[in-house]
Amino acid sequence: MPNNLSSINLIKNKQIPLFDKFMNWALTVGRLIVIFTEIVAVSAFIYRFSLDERLIDLHSAIKQKQALISLLKQDETKYRNLQNRIALASTLSEKNEKTNKIVLNITDLIPQGVRISNLTFNQDKITINANVNSVSSLTDFINTLRDYPDVKSISIANIENKPLVGLSVTVTTTLK
Repeated sequence: MPNNLSSINLIKNKQIPLFDKFMNWALTVGRLIVIFTEIVAVSAFIYRFSLDERLIDLHSAIKQKQALISLLKQDETKYRNLQNRIALASTLSEKNEKTNKIVLNITDLIPQGVRISNLTFNQDKITINANVNSVSSLTDFINTLRDYPDVKSISIANIENKPLVGLSVTVTTTLK
């Protein structure tokens, strides 16, 4: 018998058409996209639970801090009121020291022959009612007041000649 046997192939050359290859590829890639999308959706769903838990924790922390702040509100009001009063007292004390210094300096400027009958101090004005023996004493007093650094202006409101006292003068000084 001969070694060479002929083979008979009854099936046509089997090639897969291009459209079938494309459809096979599209279905495979489509499945992968669907699987990936489902994985992302499930991950987002699970992550939402952790975000909800954080949100609940933050809300409870805010409520606790609000309760603490509401408890401390009265103390805060007391402390602010106390701080405002201390600041006001400090300001008034500084103004009082300055006023005392100015009044003492002005009274030190009063020459011989001038007697103060009334000294009134308002915010930035000092009104002096004085009895003066002579015009030269009054002139000296006015000149020394004019040279004082804290005096802005001087006005003489009233001069009266009284026989027993001498001159009665009202001097108003405006301070800087």
